[in-house]
Amino acid sequence: MQRRQWTALAALAACALSWTGASWAQSNEIRIAHVYSKTGPLEAYGKQTAIGFMMGLDYATGGTMTVAGKKLVVIEKDDQGKPDLGKSLLAAAYADDKADLAVGPTSSGVALAMLPVAEEYKKILLVEPAVADSITGDKWNKYIFRTGRNSSQDAISNAVAMDKPGVTIATLAQDYAFGRDGVKAFKDAVKNAKIVHEEYLPTNTTDFTAGAQRLIDRLKDQPGRKVIFIIWAGAGNPFKIADLDLKRYGIEIATGGNILPAMASYKQFPGMEGATYYYFGIPKNPVNEAMVARHYSQYKNPPDFFTAGGFSAAMAVVTALKNSKGDARANTLIKTMEGMSFDTPKGKMTFRAEDHQAMQSMYHFKIKVDPAFPWGVPELVKEIKAEEMQVPIRNKR
Repeated sequence: MQRRQWTALAALAACALSWTGASWAQSNEIRIAHVYSKTGPLEAYGKQTAIGFMMGLDYATGGTMTVAGKKLVVIEKDDQGKPDLGKSLLAAAYADDKADLAVGPTSSGVALAMLPVAEEYKKILLVEPAVADSITGDKWNKYIFRTGRNSSQDAISNAVAMDKPGVTIATLAQDYAFGRDGVKAFKDAVKNAKIVHEEYLPTNTTDFTAGAQRLIDRLKDQPGRKVIFIIWAGAGNPFKIADLDLKRYGIEIATGGNILPAMASYKQFPGMEGATYYYFGIPKNPVNEAMVARHYSQYKNPPDFFTAGGFSAAMAVVTALKNSKGDARANTLIKTMEGMSFDTPKGKMTFRAEDHQAMQSMYHFKIKVDPAFPWGVPELVKEIKAEEMQVPIRNKR
């Protein structure tokens, strides 16, 4: 009998310790899950985002990794670019790891699978860098915020370089959410040029010959300026289509920004125009200067496309938590973040209240070949400010 009592008391004590530990963790920590492609087809993007996110948290907290006396704890999870895995990892982060909020993922397909999980657990998911419009459009819920640019921001800014009377355009994109949402947004943004063909290829395409031939056939006999606009992410090099001697038909290539290794192929296209949300040499602000300096110091090379995105997400998280005095409950953060402005390497950004999309500048560029760099250098033509872009609200709020 006495032994049974001791066992019961020990169990109660363990429960009390466990509860106290959980309570202490809750009051003294803010737990952030970062779900991204550590491996998989978008691994290069994911790794840059992770570097930028941790660097941004360090910068935004002055090296303390604390906000309002609470320690920031980052829990990293690898979704491998797989929607089902991303979905289950986010659920585990919220339920088992007791994450207060989450950041990620890399792929639009994974993001769309994760959105309902945030709603189910009633916790914030800050999307970075997945791009598809539907994330803050028809698949959106109130727990979703996004620091990454969306398809419409990409499309509207890229249309600036091409949308002129007498221009004929064909698009080449990946056959999944990123590519299809990108083309839809681009078609909505184009008012003067004529779009005559949409070519969608599998995400793992390595041989672009057949798709390129269809593009050439639709464009070659068109009068005036002819452009293939490429929307592509991850593996595969769609710029190989230039090997088919597009110049013979008077066909140009246009595209948006990308990671520096991918921009090596841009050297083939001096004078090519497009728009990007970031290139380390373009934005002039103290946060970008700090990030570039830190990145050179740690890695001996400049920060890349997705590094800036991860850093921006960290700036948003810390700004929100400072404003909420460390209260990481979703309803408090939603009220805090709607309409909130925050500084980033890309410039000042603001979460739009209607769909929680971060409004941000985009940069119209023209490619210059500089022997000092192994990539085509995007020279700034014009900053396209957020207020100049009529980015549509696509959710049903």
